[in-house]
Amino acid sequence: MQYSVSLVAEGDREMTLDEIVELADAVAGMNGIASGMGTMSYGAQIMVDAENSADAVEEGRKMFEAAVQKTSLPFWPVTTAHAMSEDDDYEDLDLIIE
Repeated sequence: MQYSVSLVAEGDREMTLDEIVELADAVAGMNGIASGMGTMSYGAQIMVDAENSADAVEEGRKMFEAAVQKTSLPFWPVTTAHAMSEDDDYEDLDLIIE
């Protein structure tokens, strides 16, 4: 099953546009997007194939950390990570339609 995994790493200084663009380039191959400009954190939302949400978060964390290593970003600990499956996303849509 495919999951959208969102991860955030928090640190001690504000992120610049250039740094977030670097991260966006690093996660682009994972169908990812990056965020964090002007905040004390950086993050990404990436697509991960996994059996369950726990495995998706674990794999997503590895992929995120590998992407960060390709940039000039400081290595900060991941403080938030969660996954949403395609099925979860459709359940939310059903609630809106009803």
